[in-house]
Amino acid sequence: MLRPWKLQIKLNFDRERAIYLQIADAIISDIREGKLKPGDALPGSRRLADSLSVNRNTIVQALDVLLAEGWLVSISRKGMFVPESLPKPLGKAETPKRTAENQDTFEKPKAEISFNDGFPDTKLAPVEALSRAYRQIFNRTARWRMMGYGSALGDLRFREALVQMLNYNRGMHLSTDQLCVTRGSQMAMYLAAQVLLKPGDAVIVENPGYKPAWQAFAQARAHIVPVDVDNEGINMEQVALVLQKQTVKAIYLTPHHQYPTTVSLSLPRRLRLIELCNAYNVTLIEDDYDHEFHYQQRPLLPLSSYKELKNFLYVGSFSKVVAPALRVGYLAGSPEIINKIGHLRSIIDVQGDIIMELAILELITSGEIKRHLRKATAHYKRKRDFFHGLLKSHLENEVSFTRPDGGLSYWIRFKENVDLFLLSENLLQKGIQIITPDKFSYEQPVNGLRLGFGSLSEEQLENGIKAIASALRAS
Repeated sequence: MLRPWKLQIKLNFDRERAIYLQIADAIISDIREGKLKPGDALPGSRRLADSLSVNRNTIVQALDVLLAEGWLVSISRKGMFVPESLPKPLGKAETPKRTAENQDTFEKPKAEISFNDGFPDTKLAPVEALSRAYRQIFNRTARWRMMGYGSALGDLRFREALVQMLNYNRGMHLSTDQLCVTRGSQMAMYLAAQVLLKPGDAVIVENPGYKPAWQAFAQARAHIVPVDVDNEGINMEQVALVLQKQTVKAIYLTPHHQYPTTVSLSLPRRLRLIELCNAYNVTLIEDDYDHEFHYQQRPLLPLSSYKELKNFLYVGSFSKVVAPALRVGYLAGSPEIINKIGHLRSIIDVQGDIIMELAILELITSGEIKRHLRKATAHYKRKRDFFHGLLKSHLENEVSFTRPDGGLSYWIRFKENVDLFLLSENLLQKGIQIITPDKFSYEQPVNGLRLGFGSLSEEQLENGIKAIASALRAS
């Protein structure tokens, strides 16, 4: 089999970014530019290693990343190929540079065991470090300078740090005038809806999906258009049909780990979505609510990092990084729309908590946030695997589920129709609370549950799953 393609790349061994990631990104760039076309075969790992003068294990690592992200497929006894399912090349664009490395939801229940929608474990939060940084900043000699009003977009130094983080870790291409700091992701969603939408504008949303965002759109008197979700994310055929039939202003997605199903939007659908957004002049509102916790090779980069995407608003938050009570989020987009968002924000809130912003900045610059995320990710990965074992042991005959690549929740689908509202009532009598599917369904409730594992102990997880299994069998 002929494999004429040759990877042209100058590796930089002095950079912090791992060599295998540099190789992976170079191959992605060649696919996106059409140098490697759907169906093309790659040279073997040994040949690639020889041509780049690197260890074969480095090539294997790069190929594993490309397989995991959907840029390549492996065919037994034949080798690695670019998938036939990928659409035509998007055109030349700089491949985002990568590294190796909430939202307001439902009220915290009073039940003994609460399967929330994915709260972090507050016992892991770097509260002492944050409190120490807050006190130090407040007590500095020049503290009087911080007592006046600042920019409605947020403290400039904090925005500079956020922009650097988003550009380096998430492959984005932002400047400080493209980012506004908010009091959590829900404020960001509200501001985005009020500035972007007019009464009657149509917004496509995922179904099932994140209802607090729908409420923000409804407050702007927009028209909600639900589109189904499957194991590859939002159904792009349905999206295309909607766009053909009516004018759509925005598409709201949670593509990294879809809420509530946890699936990642597949690569072919990502590329198709960008194509459709550009063709129909639609703004993508991307909610990246739990980007930080990912358990595979590396997290998928945001759709907003693709230079081809013309119109986007990107929403993020520190609520899961530190604790849900920490109301610091951010919104990124074009300078024009961010300027409008800043003006609206100044009317309702003047500015955020600048001292808290500077305290978080201190944790970022000191490396405290990075150390916390490394520790917390390892902790949640162990807990995810423990929870997976519980589901297999006690519920495998009743439900279907997939081990999530990231986030702090599982999505389980029942093999038979179950009255989940009755199940919820029965579990509450045992001190256990679940989120009923009306909280994330449009009209007809789905036959599934989102079970958060991050904030519960292993004992609580075991007792909760045993109770669910027992209630199911009793009904």
